[in-house]
Amino acid sequence: MNVSEAVATRRSVRAYTDQPVSPEVLREVLANAARAPSGGNLQPWRIYALAGEPLTELKAAIRLRLRTRPTPPKPEYAVYPPSLSEPYRNQRFAIGEAMYALLGIPRENKLGRLQWIQNNFDFFGAPVGLMCFIDRQMGPPQWSDLGMYLQTVMLLLREHGLDSCAQEAWSLYHDTVREVLAPPDELMLFCGMAIGYADHAVPLDRLQSERAPLDAFATLRGC
Repeated sequence: MNVSEAVATRRSVRAYTDQPVSPEVLREVLANAARAPSGGNLQPWRIYALAGEPLTELKAAIRLRLRTRPTPPKPEYAVYPPSLSEPYRNQRFAIGEAMYALLGIPRENKLGRLQWIQNNFDFFGAPVGLMCFIDRQMGPPQWSDLGMYLQTVMLLLREHGLDSCAQEAWSLYHDTVREVLAPPDELMLFCGMAIGYADHAVPLDRLQSERAPLDAFATLRGC
């Protein structure tokens, strides 16, 4: 698989088979992704990868939390701006409606949609869950580096036939993740990531987000 194929086939997969992920492949991907750009070579990403019993422990803890204390704590960062303008608002709305249409959950079924969202906290059945942290002293440029590292991880996973889904939803329950993983105090949870092999038998596998055409976001001068 070349880079263009990896980019074209990378999707946010929300249904996985139980086929295990090779520990050797996972280690190789996480190590090689560190060649991602990093301003000043700070390499601000801090990664916790979980499978087997450690993954089961985290999922059990979050299930208990959702059942007994569903209200999230104060967020450590805003996932989305409070008042999205166009075209960003419509783009976010469109992918959500497309997903729920495939799931057969109408807009008025708010409980059904809420229950579906909680699948995030099972990593959508993926056999590997990854947690990405960043040091609290870092600023927007280092958060950008974090995104480039995670994108590189996802593309390298595609090279090995694996799929993924980056999940900022995990940041909502950063306190429960901290209780289980016990990272150093200076680390802030940015997101989780489901990693595994897509389950092509489920309808949601057909979900493909649209991208704006080049002229909608790029200004080309002299090229």
